[in-house]
Amino acid sequence: MFKSLAQKPWLPWLLSAIIVILAAAVIVLLVFLKNQPPQVRGIPPMVEVSAHEPDSSIWGQNFPNQYTTLLRTEANNTRTQYGGSEPYSKLEADPHLLRLFAGYAFSIEYNEDRGHRNALTDVREIQRINEKSPATCYSCKSADNPALWEEMGMAAYDAMLFSEMTANIDEPIGCANCHEAGTMRLIVTNPALEEALEAQGKDWTTFTRQEMRTVVCANCHVEYYFAGEGKYLTFPWKNGTRIEDIEAYYETLQFTDWTHPDSQAPMIKMQHPEYEFFTASSTHYLAGVSCADCHMPYTRDGAVKFSTHDVHSPLLEPARSCGTCHTDVDYVTYRVAEIQDAVHATMMSCEDAIVEAIDSIAAAAANPAADADLIEEARRLHRAAQLRWDFIAAENSMGFHNPEEALRILANATDLARQAQVKALLAVKSQ
Repeated sequence: MFKSLAQKPWLPWLLSAIIVILAAAVIVLLVFLKNQPPQVRGIPPMVEVSAHEPDSSIWGQNFPNQYTTLLRTEANNTRTQYGGSEPYSKLEADPHLLRLFAGYAFSIEYNEDRGHRNALTDVREIQRINEKSPATCYSCKSADNPALWEEMGMAAYDAMLFSEMTANIDEPIGCANCHEAGTMRLIVTNPALEEALEAQGKDWTTFTRQEMRTVVCANCHVEYYFAGEGKYLTFPWKNGTRIEDIEAYYETLQFTDWTHPDSQAPMIKMQHPEYEFFTASSTHYLAGVSCADCHMPYTRDGAVKFSTHDVHSPLLEPARSCGTCHTDVDYVTYRVAEIQDAVHATMMSCEDAIVEAIDSIAAAAANPAADADLIEEARRLHRAAQLRWDFIAAENSMGFHNPEEALRILANATDLARQAQVKALLAVKSQ
């Protein structure tokens, strides 16, 4: 063998040349492939969808499975043990709410929300809306909003009255609220969400698709308030998204939604903080589960796999929603029921404590000889207790999105309510 190589001194040079040529060919091939236009998955689009197109039926021509399942949210009004989408009166189901929200619009009418396609109808019919309501109340109700925000700017949008904005809005929640036309990628469309993320130093454009399957829900399913005379939609996330962070933010502003007529405490109304509650180190969130995994699970139409847009409680189809990860679906639904029962019982006890605190503060305030400083301290505690209770009560999972956090917050709220009651009683005894 060595003699043969010695007789062919050119052979190593030939082999080296072949290796160099092959390496160059591989590099050329990789460069060529990298510079090719992206491949289109599936069937080419039937129609071109313009940016921020509010009419979901146009998107539906390209994505019929997603659109037809979205339409089901208009009629999927099924009630679960502690939620669902049947529009029952929460005031009738829980009479304590009349005391807790006394003096505020939520004591007039407070119903369970229906599905996405009913959002526009429901906000226009609710008795909480009146001639003074700002256009900001439309912010989470219509697929017309992304285009209007782009055209007007959110400040001008929010400065209008609800009645004035009505002429500009025709479409309920739809494709444009979550998707970018053309690419169909999930995007942030609500300027308030983008501003809130920026305040935390976060850039949503760097998030993974799985992360965006939760973040897009935060376009609407969050705590918010209307800032200033222009009623500018704002998420109170500057300090963080846990309840203590949100409370600290509001305390810095000395913000209040209304004054409770019985206790005279300055109150804050929480608004469906699903995103904040779920992302506060919950078990499912830490495991990488997204909102869409449970509420919009993947399904099939023949060989086509897609995420259903018939958004509803996972408890209505647990095999599809929970069965992807959990083999024993019956045990899962049993555990869900146990958790929700425990949270509900704790929440009812908390309500009892807050109502008794309200009664004690009102009685003390009616006594001219009562200690005014102790009464003010009791009012501060009432505000803190009810803000925490409402964070759980307004969140639409009866604690299941984050059971440990729900019980922690409710225990803290109950303690604060009892402290408020004691302060009010001491205010009278100290005379």
